[in-house]
Amino acid sequence: METINLVEWLGYLASALVAVSFVMKSINKLRFINLVGAVLFVVYGIAIQAMPVVLANLFIVCVNVYYLFKKNAG
Repeated sequence: METINLVEWLGYLASALVAVSFVMKSINKLRFINLVGAVLFVVYGIAIQAMPVVLANLFIVCVNVYYLFKKNAG
């Protein structure tokens, strides 16, 4: 029986957080949970040396941070 390593669990956790974020009624909760998932995907992408995963999720992190701060500042 093959065991799942820590890096794979990280990918599964990131996927679950991103998926769960889309059922949030509050846009702030959606963005925050999605932000955490995207950060985990950045770490996951670095761990598996997949730059497309890292770059796409860094962009998502930046968008979420921007809107979270913009919404809270204004």
